Amino acid sequence: MANLPDPEPYFRLHVFACTNRRPDNHPRGSCAARGSEPLRDYLKGRVRDLGIPDVRINAAGCLDRCELGPNLVIYPEGVWYHFESRADLDEIIETHIVKGGRVARLMLKPEDGPGKPVKEPKAAAKG
Repeated sequence: MANLPDPEPYFRLHVFACTNRRPDNHPRGSCAARGSEPLRDYLKGRVRDLGIPDVRINAAGCLDRCELGPNLVIYPEGVWYHFESRADLDEIIETHIVKGGRVARLMLKPEDGPGKPVKEPKAAAKG
């Protein structure tokens, strides 16, 4: 198998907004129960209306950060955001998507929130 370079990305940015819905009494809650569906629709429409090229906005199933939702992740950087309003999304659009910056007040860090996957330590090499 040849060691080929990765192809150029199809999209400059790919945004996944969680729209997962759990039962209302689920202990982790869900992004949809916190209003992610209409906000994701707003985000997609706003990016389209602004004519921002090479950006794809997708609905996503569970991103496993339910307690911190609604949330989205932007690739290729892998930057996560919590959002609650159109104003939050406008700030993410302007600062991150258009200008390439970060919205510190909305960013989620890897250590934020319960349900974070636990990485198993690597086994020591046997010698």
